[in-house]
Amino acid sequence: MRRPFALLAGILLVGAFALPAAEPASAADGDGKGDQGFTISDPRITESSGLAASRQHPGIYWTHNDQDTGAYLYAVDSATGKTVARITLTGVGTPRDVEAIAIGPDNQIWVGDIGDNDGVTWPYVWIYKLPEPKVLKDQSVKATQYVVKYTDGSRDAESMVVHPRTGRVYIIDKQEDGGHLYEGPTTLSPSGTNVFKPVKAVDLWATDAAFSPDGRQLVVRGYFGGIWYDWNGGDIKKRGRISVPLGQGESVSYSPDGTKILLGMEGADSEVEAQDAPGDGGSKSPSGSGSSSASGSDGGGTSSGTIKIGALALGAVAALFGLRRLFRRS
Repeated sequence: MRRPFALLAGILLVGAFALPAAEPASAADGDGKGDQGFTISDPRITESSGLAASRQHPGIYWTHNDQDTGAYLYAVDSATGKTVARITLTGVGTPRDVEAIAIGPDNQIWVGDIGDNDGVTWPYVWIYKLPEPKVLKDQSVKATQYVVKYTDGSRDAESMVVHPRTGRVYIIDKQEDGGHLYEGPTTLSPSGTNVFKPVKAVDLWATDAAFSPDGRQLVVRGYFGGIWYDWNGGDIKKRGRISVPLGQGESVSYSPDGTKILLGMEGADSEVEAQDAPGDGGSKSPSGSGSSSASGSDGGGTSSGTIKIGALALGAVAALFGLRRLFRRS
């Protein structure tokens, strides 16, 4: 079983506490934005590990399994939760542990094959780029494959973001005591090795991240909570915390209009829950809608949901680490 310590931690939390989370998921209300959340109904999608909102196909969210029988992406209609297209990537090798997906400028889809397959140390990882199809149907699309290394050695990572204006690619490594934002070259090279360097600390055991549509904010999520930052030209500034649904939370995306963030899970028939985006959400208006589960205070103000996660889940987190050590020894 993959990541049994994370799954068991979710069980411990559910059994021990009744914590507030985002609003319950429901079918999209037909407005094409997917703002109300949805349930992924495709039986082929059992390990949804990334989520990205399409900008040229309203209501469509792209996702993928972290391990699959091939190099596949799934276009899910948020109004129904059904897959409307499966894309087969060609021109790439056999994926190892696909953990992230993002939409960059010019409707380019970026895919991060950046995980560590339960402790396997890779000397390099891969990123794939392909044009988002203009017509949604089952088809094969040729992708460009990029080789990625880090300046400080192999990393386990599940979070990759692409700035919506500059197109620069960033990765956040996954460490229990917090990781770092790694910056890639200005332009990735398909023929050489692309070296990513750490530029800022991220105070979270990160499982995914997303830029607001205007690129001014960065949301990072983990199993037990999340943080949102002002992008500030890459010199990220912590602004507040967000609550997340309980379980093995693996994905986050902004809605196309920037008013919501959507938080996805692994598992069959997995739910994608929506909540108001923190701050202004990257919207055009000077002040955002705000959220009871997000704080706009400098220095990381904490909502009631994240206070309970931080205070009440300590025992479960301790059990998590103990179980993780047990599984490492076994």
